[in-house]
This record gives sequence, structure tokens and C-alpha cells, in this order.
Amino acid sequence: MGFLDFSTVLLYVAGLFAISTLAARRNTNHKEMFAANRSSPWWASGLSGFMTVFSAGTFVVWGGIAYELGMVAVVINLTYGVAALLVGYFVAGYWNKMGVDTPAEYVNLRFGKAGLNFFTWTMLLKRVMGVSVSLYALGVLLTAKSADGQAIIPISVESAIILFGVIVVLYTMQGGLWAVLMTDVLQFIVLTVVVFIVAVLMTMDVGSFANFQANTPSGFMLPTGGKYTWFFLLGWTTINFFSFGAEWAFVQRFIAVKTPKDARKSTYLFGVMYLITPLFWMLPPLLYRSQVEGVAKEQAYILAAQSVLPDGLLGLMVAAMFSATASMVSSQLNVFAGVLTNDFYRPLINPKATEKKLVFTGRFFTALIGILLTMMAILVPYLGGAEDLITTINGMLVVPLLAPTLWGVFSKKIGIRHMLIVALTSFGIGMFLRFGLPWLTQEGDALWFVTETVLNNKKMVELFNGVLLPVCLLGFFESILRKRDMGADQLDAKCDESLATITAAEQESTFDPYPARMVMFSLFILGGWMLFIGIREAAERVVLLSVGTVLLFLGGAIEVFIRRHLSRVSSKVN
Repeated sequence: MGFLDFSTVLLYVAGLFAISTLAARRNTNHKEMFAANRSSPWWASGLSGFMTVFSAGTFVVWGGIAYELGMVAVVINLTYGVAALLVGYFVAGYWNKMGVDTPAEYVNLRFGKAGLNFFTWTMLLKRVMGVSVSLYALGVLLTAKSADGQAIIPISVESAIILFGVIVVLYTMQGGLWAVLMTDVLQFIVLTVVVFIVAVLMTMDVGSFANFQANTPSGFMLPTGGKYTWFFLLGWTTINFFSFGAEWAFVQRFIAVKTPKDARKSTYLFGVMYLITPLFWMLPPLLYRSQVEGVAKEQAYILAAQSVLPDGLLGLMVAAMFSATASMVSSQLNVFAGVLTNDFYRPLINPKATEKKLVFTGRFFTALIGILLTMMAILVPYLGGAEDLITTINGMLVVPLLAPTLWGVFSKKIGIRHMLIVALTSFGIGMFLRFGLPWLTQEGDALWFVTETVLNNKKMVELFNGVLLPVCLLGFFESILRKRDMGADQLDAKCDESLATITAAEQESTFDPYPARMVMFSLFILGGWMLFIGIREAAERVVLLSVGTVLLFLGGAIEVFIRRHLSRVSSKVN
């Protein structure tokens, strides 16, 4: 990267900390830090949920699949949209109307202390492993070498992981959930702008669609390929339904908005965007395959961007990829720091802790979890690599852990015993088939054909064991149980308590301009920087000046909207 590229990255990081500093002023209590005091706009929560799915893993894993297999990567990403829409319709509103401050509070009410301990520590381990893959993927992307042997950022993968991990931990510690939500919106803007520019420039280079087809492999435009079959897509949709519906980072966004209606709207926004944008996000590696063959698929996305971006914009691409990962990492840091502070530290260690002490403790846990996941990210290459690790983790752990939790939102029968049976049985069988069976058998043994079948159909086995088995077990328990679980009564009582608060929130006419103003200033600064680069650099000047002008116009339109809305609210009050 050149001087302008590094300047762009530094400007972006400075923007993150500026937003974090402003958000920190709102963190006067632990509810502001971990739940935004249930006052987040629905659109901010929706964009934040969208960005929580995004990470450098999107570029490394799915971008690599797009380069290798083509449209398969686009179709896989469409399943996120289907899953999110189903969650919006069936689930999101229920989480909001419970009136809990954290998802762990729900687990404690519904499944008791044993359920809280089991779920917290298993989910923390699972998310540390999953997020560490994304942080590792970011390090791989940003230290990739181009055809001339020059690294994008001339440091080691390990150093990149530590550097970016520290940045995310610091701004999350300072600003809490408000910082996470607002930086997610900033990250969405930056990512969309830079991928749009890359897609336009690469499309101009490729030329016609016929030229693209002539230079890509047979079957490149088919919706399935390789190990990614229709059965895999069905299973992946199911996995993500349970993930979006019960994983704490997403539940936190359902809780952070004012009403159940807002929770549904935020999830619908998230879902619709994943139905209309996957082709846009995957276009760079798709087009790059028609131009260059033989590169490492994990680096295809960043090399595609590097091949067309003028000086200054490669830095914006680096910022965009960092943005995507920072969104996922900061979300997980905040939600688990909130759980450890609210549901372990306060009730078990210091019940009389002041709000100032709780905020300080939350920041301490944020740093501690950040150190843990950074260490795990450095170990990812020794655990099988990014693609295998992320799909195996999701296939084996997501539904066995999350399905009982989500089932308990609607069912009045299952309790902690059934939750543990489902989770431990599904995970235990999965571990045996994946690792135990190959270790116990050798080629030529009587049972070797079973091992060979499992090894040759790993995705099918993971989906059967990790999706179908836990759902069938839950259905079986639901059919044979006759008594209500005590936790269901406690949850119903909590919902009744929150009813008045929700009704009052639905009738409020207040308007908080802070989130919209953060978006406005981000657009102004980014648009101004685009104009600066466009004036300074002759390459792609028309594209850069056009994008900068559009961003400035959008920023101005948001300011007009804010003023009109404030005026309307003021007239209602008077």
C-alpha cells in the first residue's frame, strides 16, 4: 500500500475511536453499555445484525468458494436471507417482549442456574472459536502478496491478528453496544462503497458476459457444486435459522430496540438485504476468475480488489475488510462481556455493585475475552484452516446448542434436563463420527466401510447429526411430556411485567438524532475523502468523483430528514 492507502486506513481507525468516544458518554449504566437502554433504532439494529454475519471470513471462505465454484457462493449467502426472514416472522418479536436485559437472563429464567452455566460456557467457547476464524481470515487477507510479491500490509499474519484484535477490543471496551451499533453502520457504508467501486471497475475490465463465460470453468454459473449440494443448502438454512433466532449477538439486537414490532422490522431489513445483495458482494472474485487462474482461493478477493483499485482506495478496501470482521468481533465481545457482568459478576460476586463498577467490570471482561480470541486466531492454521473449521463448528454445534434454547421460547414443557440431553447427545455422536470412528478403525476392518462412508460424506453426516437429530429429539420430548416446566411460568411472569413498558414505548413520540447524525457525519467524511482522492489521482477520477458526490448528497438528505423529524416531534409535544 502507498501513502494514500495508509492514510485512508488511519482515517478510518480514527473514525472508529471518535464514534466510540461519543458513545462512551451515553454509558452511564450497564443497560446502556450492553443493551443500548432498549432505545436503538430498528434500522441500526438491522444493519448491525447484517454486519454481524459479515466478516473477513466472508471474503476468505465464501469469496474463495466464489473464485473456485462460482455462483455456489452466492446461493449459500442467499440462505442467510431466507433464515433471517423466518426469524423475523416467528421469533424476533418474542425476544423483545420478554423484557430481559440480556439473553442470559432468559436462559436463567427458563432453564435455571444449571442451564445458564452450561449454555454460557459452551457458547462462549463456540463463539471464541468461530470469531477467531474470522480474525485469522482478516490477517490472511491483509498480508496477502500480489503477483509482484508485494504484501498489502508488510507484516506477519500473527502481527496483523494482534494489531487488529487490539483495535477492536479498545473501541468496544470504551463505547459498549452503542459503539458496536454505530460502528457497524459506518462499516456497512464503507464496505458497500468500496465493493461497489471494485465491482464497477472489474466489470469494465472483463467486458461482455460472453467473454466472462468463455474464461470460467464449466458449471461456474450453477447454483450447486462440489460438496455444496441442495441438501447442504437446506441444512445451512436451518442452522442459520437457529443461529439468528437464538445466538446471543442477534438476540441482543432484538432486545436493544423499543418494541417487538421494531425487532421484527430490524430482522426483516437484515433478511431482505441478504436476498438482494449476495451477487453484489461475490462479484469481485467471480469476475477475477475469468481474468486470473491459479491463485490461492483464500486470497482471491483482496487480489481482485488490488488489481483494479487506484492509490488510496486499496486502503479503503483494507478498511472495509477490517470493518466486516470488527463488526462480528465487537458484537461477540459486547454480548459476552454483558453476560459475565450482569449474570455472573453482579449476582454471584458483587450484588451491591454500583453502575460505575458494573461498567468498569464490563470493560475488563471485554478485554479478557478479546485476548482469548486473539490467541485462538493465531492457532487457527493448526486446527484445520478457516473453511473446514467454520463449517464444522457450525454444523456440529449451532443447532444442538441453540435449538433447545429457541424451543424453550415457545414450548412450556421442556426443561434443563431435556436441554442437556439434546445438546450432549447430538454433540457426542457428532464427535464420535467425526473423530472417534476413524481412530478406532483401520482400512480392512469389518467396520471400515462405515468409516469410509462417514469420511466421504462429512457434510451430510454433520448436517444429519447437527440439525436433524436435535430437532427430532426435541420433537420427541414435546410429544411425550405432559407437565409444564417451572421455568415456563417464570418466563410468562417476566413477559407480563414488561407489557406496560412495551405499551409505553409504542406510544412514545421521542426521536433520538444521535444514530442518524453518526451516519450523516460518516457519509460526509467518506464522501469528502473520495473527492480528495479523485482530484489528486487521475486513475478512475470520474468514478471516484461520482461516488464522493453521491455520498455527500446522501449525508445532506439525512440532515434534512433529521431536522424535519425533530420539528415534527417538537410540534406534537407543544
